[in-house]
Amino acid sequence: MNELVTGDAVVLGLRPAKLPSRALAVVIDLVVVWAAYIVVSIVLTIATDSLDTAAVAALAVASFLLIPVGVPIAVETLSHGRSLGKLACGLRVVRDDGGPIRFRHALVRGAMGVVELLMSFGVIACVASLVSARGRRVGDLFAGTLVVRERVPTDRGRPVPPPPPWLVGRFSELDLSSVPDDLWLAIRQYLTRMGQLDAGVGWSMSQRLADDLAARTGVPLPPGVPPAAYLAAVVNERQARDSRRAFGSATAAAAAVGHVGGPAPAVRPPQPRPPVVGQPDAVPRDAPQDVAAPPASRFAPPA
Repeated sequence: MNELVTGDAVVLGLRPAKLPSRALAVVIDLVVVWAAYIVVSIVLTIATDSLDTAAVAALAVASFLLIPVGVPIAVETLSHGRSLGKLACGLRVVRDDGGPIRFRHALVRGAMGVVELLMSFGVIACVASLVSARGRRVGDLFAGTLVVRERVPTDRGRPVPPPPPWLVGRFSELDLSSVPDDLWLAIRQYLTRMGQLDAGVGWSMSQRLADDLAARTGVPLPPGVPPAAYLAAVVNERQARDSRRAFGSATAAAAAVGHVGGPAPAVRPPQPRPPVVGQPDAVPRDAPQDVAAPPASRFAPPA
């Protein structure tokens, strides 16, 4: 798969990072970590000059475990997948489902990194990244993580249209854990390009995708809901859930309101106006007039 569909996607369209950018980020991290390790080792050597050999060896092992191994794990955990090198290269470590990583993910990646990055000088990581379809190293495979690009060209990403306001929040109880990434990708590609498709072709495609999504969730398509609107509403629900996991419920709620355009303004009823004196043929301002029909919704079925 060439594209990760995620709700941190809060930012959609995140793409797996390639080997050159990942290697540059690792080099930056290693330079910083080893520089700190050398400085600490020099300080410990001076400070422990009077200790015996066993104590010095124990401190050396502890400093190695704490700085080259422990510091990267702590940084990735606290920054939700952004180390100094990844921040400089516009990369981030996320889970396979697009959510932010936790301590256990960073711990597995750090433990495996000792073998495939430090002990093998990065050879194992490079080979695994080249073989993997999404450029994952061995630590990513065991941890269930993926390194993605956060900064992508703006002209390559297309926004997913928001669902109709009356469908927002309707699928909050839907179980989305069984929906694979390939299906999310197909849904997103359809929603971003449905305006370019023929009406009949687009309708049949949305119906097929909606049937696949309903089969994965175990809940049939609600009657009276256009398939494209159903797909947009479920994608919006997934974005809201990922936003709540990453940023908290308050921010996610505000983002959801802004995403669908906010609440509709109150409509004031027309107020009757007195007739104009001296003009018997004048039409009262409150008389019914021909009103143009609203434009057809992009989620409406083809004529």
